[in-house]
Amino acid sequence: MFSPLHTPAPNRRHFLVASSLATALGALPAWARAGEALAHNPFTLGIASGDPQPDNILIWTRLTAPLAYLGSDVSPELAPQTVHWEVAHDEQFRQPVAQGQTTALPEHGHALHIQVNGLSPDRWYFYRFRCGNALSTTGHCRTAPAAGSKAQKLRMAVASCQRWEHGFYTAWADAAQAAPDLVLFLGDYIYEYAQPAKPVGLARPQPLRTAQTLQDYRDRYALHKSDAHLQAAHAACNWSVIWDDHEVENDYASQYGRGELAHFLARRNAAWQAFYENMPLRANVLQQGSPGLALYRSLQWGNLARLHLLDGRQYRDLQACRPEGKASTGTVDPKECAALHDPARSFLGWEQERWLARQVQADAGSANNAPQWSALVQTTLFAARRHPSGKQSTDSWDGYPEARQRLVRQISESRPRNSVLLGGDIHQNYVCSIPAQSDEAPDKRNPVVASEFCGTSISSHSGMTQTKVDAIVQNSPQVTYARCDERGYSLVEITPRHMTTELRAVTDPLKADSSVYTLARFVVEDRKPGPIRID
Repeated sequence: MFSPLHTPAPNRRHFLVASSLATALGALPAWARAGEALAHNPFTLGIASGDPQPDNILIWTRLTAPLAYLGSDVSPELAPQTVHWEVAHDEQFRQPVAQGQTTALPEHGHALHIQVNGLSPDRWYFYRFRCGNALSTTGHCRTAPAAGSKAQKLRMAVASCQRWEHGFYTAWADAAQAAPDLVLFLGDYIYEYAQPAKPVGLARPQPLRTAQTLQDYRDRYALHKSDAHLQAAHAACNWSVIWDDHEVENDYASQYGRGELAHFLARRNAAWQAFYENMPLRANVLQQGSPGLALYRSLQWGNLARLHLLDGRQYRDLQACRPEGKASTGTVDPKECAALHDPARSFLGWEQERWLARQVQADAGSANNAPQWSALVQTTLFAARRHPSGKQSTDSWDGYPEARQRLVRQISESRPRNSVLLGGDIHQNYVCSIPAQSDEAPDKRNPVVASEFCGTSISSHSGMTQTKVDAIVQNSPQVTYARCDERGYSLVEITPRHMTTELRAVTDPLKADSSVYTLARFVVEDRKPGPIRID
């Protein structure tokens, strides 16, 4: 039986926190609700599965004390716990495939990352966990098609940026119902901030202090993961995740943050540990002797697609013209910032750049496992975006124009059959065509070599107006569509003949039961780079 060694009584404020976390369990499908009636269930953060591979799955959970203690300085001290897991072909678990048990340890945040090997390619499985008398919800996940097999479809929900107090996670309920094969989450799973002093226009309160310590970050994940809509999306299919900045601190870059170096590095390392504890990642992302995580990787979906997941934070150079220990300036005037065009600066870091160049080259090969679609999955807007003021962003790829051009040149020279970039971060929808000379207008002398879809946030505010976005579009010939007023996600379907992207938008992020609608749909046809709007 799951029982803490010490359970001091939470105060009234934390009881109110717990009550504010609840959302309707109706977001969970019927087969995922086995544990809802159990008292003192330690599986309050749900379950998840990770990157799909042809012969194995990665399943995750993390045990917690009652959420009434969230953010408390007198949280229960939890002992190691024995947890049983099982995988089956059916949701009643009458056709078992694999099972086992392991120990959830306090030094790992009571998180479990279980890799289940020896599975068949291209098929769905059900999984669940048990601790004492408590049973988790049931998850649904799948293996990838075998390498080189002729996969006919890959359906993905692509999302980022889910600040708790800015809006309800209605988009996740819609994504779960869309039955994707995979969720790509592109960063800002949590936000490190405390709630604004004047909580005007917010959807729901959160009383947590600004995250600084390991426990602070663990509590922040517990807050976000308590949402039933988010849990439903995790239970529905596999998730492949990367991080951006708010998992640590706004606009941090490698070892560069705000304030004194030693303090920032301690904060960053705690945040990185909490990220691993709370994400469905394999143990091979851990780097011996290093606090960092090896997050950049490639996933193959038969011969249909390869997804290259990139890390835009851990290895990048400091933003141009940003003093060490200070906050990012956000934008700079290129005439006043010579470092902006320094070719030695890298957005991905040189080792990751060289790795990605090899992946892009392989995608253009003639071998049987060369994919029809090559997707670069990264955190932010890639296309050049020009403000009417003439200033440039320093934190996106605009702040690393030489690194962007190196990558575009690699795509242009290698010529994968179809190249697509997916991004998030900016809380706006952008659809773009990427030309061979990335900073110039596309035309016959500067042909389009790749397509880009940069999606809006799940809930985080934009901070822009449509008028300002329209002015940017007028100055940015690579941009074919841009919207800033919606929250939501992208539903992407890849087939041998085309890639279709549907921008899904939440009618009212401040309503937990809001409807979700299609804002726009675009298609990229096989061997024809550049998105075309189809409605």
